[in-house]
Amino acid sequence: MSNTFHQVYVQAVFAVKYREALITNECKSKILSVIGNLINETGCKTIIVNGTEDHVHCLLMLKPTVSVSDLMKVVKGKSSKYINDNKLTKYKFEWQEGYGVFSYSKSQIDTVYKYIANQEEHHKKQNFKDEYSSFLKKYDTKFDERCIFENLI
Repeated sequence: MSNTFHQVYVQAVFAVKYREALITNECKSKILSVIGNLINETGCKTIIVNGTEDHVHCLLMLKPTVSVSDLMKVVKGKSSKYINDNKLTKYKFEWQEGYGVFSYSKSQIDTVYKYIANQEEHHKKQNFKDEYSSFLKKYDTKFDERCIFENLI
């Protein structure tokens, strides 16, 4: 529609199953690139994708006709298939069930972009579990700490 306008910025955060450190320096750029391309293929617009060995952050502009759950199903499903089909990791790759999605105004985008770009440095000071829990608390999201992450095997 020509009279439909939108500006919906979200950050999606999701982890490798069991938070295993499977995203190595050798495969990281390819995995992040695949995720960014998958986001764009849905009609959403990738702003930045980055992460560490056990999780990923995606900042994007959400297309109003794409639901967050459909977007995450495509991104996580197709990226894990690509990773396994192309043997990018030493072991079978899976994303953990679930994800976090947080919304932002345009005035916050530069700050969020820098935060995501600086993930490696950030995680020298704070692990992913603490980071994710702080997001949930900051956004006043009700959660059970015991259910946030699947236990390591």
